[in-house]
Amino acid sequence: MKEFKVFLREDEIPKQWYNIQADLPTPLQPPIHPGTGQPIGPQDLAPVFPMNLIEQEVSQQRWIDIPQEVMEKLLLWRPTPLHRAYALEKALGTPARIYYKNEGVSPPGSHKPNTAIAQAYYNKVFGIKRITTETGAGQWGSALSFACCLFGLECKVYMVRISFDQKPYRRMMMNTWGANCIPSPSKDTNAGRKMLEEYPDCPGSLGLAISEAIEDAVTSKDTRYSLGSVLNHVLMHQTIIGLEAKKQLEKFGEKKVDVVTGCAGGGSNFAGLAFPFVLDKINGANITIIPAEPTSCPTMTRAPFVYDFGDTAATTPLLPMYSLGHTFIPPPIHAGGLRYHGIAPLLSQLIIEGLIEPRAYNQLECYAAAVQWARTEGAIPAPETSHAIAVVIEEAKKAKEEGKEKVILLNWSGHGLMDLGGYDSYFSGKLVDYPLPEDVMQKSLKAIEGLPKPVAMKKGNPA
Repeated sequence: MKEFKVFLREDEIPKQWYNIQADLPTPLQPPIHPGTGQPIGPQDLAPVFPMNLIEQEVSQQRWIDIPQEVMEKLLLWRPTPLHRAYALEKALGTPARIYYKNEGVSPPGSHKPNTAIAQAYYNKVFGIKRITTETGAGQWGSALSFACCLFGLECKVYMVRISFDQKPYRRMMMNTWGANCIPSPSKDTNAGRKMLEEYPDCPGSLGLAISEAIEDAVTSKDTRYSLGSVLNHVLMHQTIIGLEAKKQLEKFGEKKVDVVTGCAGGGSNFAGLAFPFVLDKINGANITIIPAEPTSCPTMTRAPFVYDFGDTAATTPLLPMYSLGHTFIPPPIHAGGLRYHGIAPLLSQLIIEGLIEPRAYNQLECYAAAVQWARTEGAIPAPETSHAIAVVIEEAKKAKEEGKEKVILLNWSGHGLMDLGGYDSYFSGKLVDYPLPEDVMQKSLKAIEGLPKPVAMKKGNPA
């Protein structure tokens, strides 16, 4: 049966991941050691990640082969379908043709297993027996729990406390796949205990959960840490989404895409769809590529481009990225996967280059967009995905005003069936908009004063 299944579908799935580092107009500035101020080397990352993933992180090779063992697991749900949103188009009265890549059909219900499967495999072949990680809304924790189950690895997940409380069924999913999920901040690590002493009612943050997971990994035997977004190799694993979408659009007879969008917290689902189209834009294509984020955590749209830690406890190397400051504690909005204080260095560089154009949306507008989607297309989107749907509706209305046909492509990054508490709060009027106050952002940014400064590069020249 497996041989028949592979024979039937393997030609629909890309055999390689796309590494955008090979095509950046300006190379990424390197992560640097916070103590020496010098670029870090592979050995500096070895206590945290297996060397085979570190090699992918720094690779400049354009195409990386997907191992057969990874491909066999991906075939459990890939290729994911590309749908046309006919009902939404009709409701909006738009001449735009709206397509969406449905990543919600994976067993955990999101795009996250695309890299979780790969990371579990590379850890397994490197001899690792246990993986630690963090999760915000629970999508990544669920995906890694699923992947570790498939490869026989132990998994411990530090889940941001506000999401742990809001979304108990995510924890139950992780438990079902054999993982141990606990709320962060926790009493299991020095970072967690310190935060609880200073702030007993802390709702948690992705940065803090990362600190706990890394501390656990480097102090435990046969253990490494796994990250669900931000890093180069993670975003590369996700490019299977965009590469599949290109093949599928050809079957629809579409020769050109005008708008590509996805939500962005750390950047993985957006990058997964967008990077193959960014390559087209680098080569002259006229495409508007839009990552969407919440106004309550406006990393791409308001934060400065800096060197900052990837975690709250300042244990990671310094990364060149747009950041609100590593001590930033985001408000407890329901789009938990978009609460990260920074954005991937690769996306940060693309913003500087002008290749992508980020937008921020208020929570209520996003829920209204999600409800309109559910009442036309049927499927209930995750709160994170609703930010990209807001872009789609905005662009579709613009096409109507201009009287122009457009092709809009959306990464429908996950379903919201585990997030119905947020919809209940929306319908009962409990949700409010929370654009991040300027004074709160400036207070958070004080944490990065004194850190090295990156050079804001654009198309090969200092900006």
